[in-house]
Amino acid sequence: MPNRIPWTERTFSFDFPADLFAELIERLRGTPARIEEIARPLPAKVLTRRDGAAWSIQENIGHLADLEPLFAGRLDDYRAGVEKLRPADMTNRKTHEANHNARPIEEVLLGFRTRRERHVARLESLAPNDFARSAIHPRLQIPMRVVDMMLFHAEHDDYHLARIRALIRQYGGEGMRK
Repeated sequence: MPNRIPWTERTFSFDFPADLFAELIERLRGTPARIEEIARPLPAKVLTRRDGAAWSIQENIGHLADLEPLFAGRLDDYRAGVEKLRPADMTNRKTHEANHNARPIEEVLLGFRTRRERHVARLESLAPNDFARSAIHPRLQIPMRVVDMMLFHAEHDDYHLARIRALIRQYGGEGMRK
């Protein structure tokens, strides 16, 4: 595996206009399709194979679904005008306990798609000025607007998509069919 900056060590600079919310909604909307395209052709043995203690492809997908309630909750935080956003569970207990590998891949994919579609629908219901609302991100300790949270969320998606692609290459799963 190539060296990667761990997610928890990444930093972000949110210096773009809040008017870019529509493009970020589209990026978030597209993640389920991207994941489905990658995962569906793979056999279960590739999808559920772990790299030591690291998550399998299927667990990475399940993790993205597991985090959707956090992002929905943070939207609630913005709406409530809180000073600091709710924190993530940095132990990822929900993903570790979910046993995503024991479920059929279609169930994992549908769970992610359903949760993400609800999240995108909420974003689409916001007024343009709502995307500039701000609160402190608990780990980064910087102000984060709604539109910044959307970029953070999309970057997290891509972080796990890159990990999934690396696992496919590692296991020789590229181009495999069920």
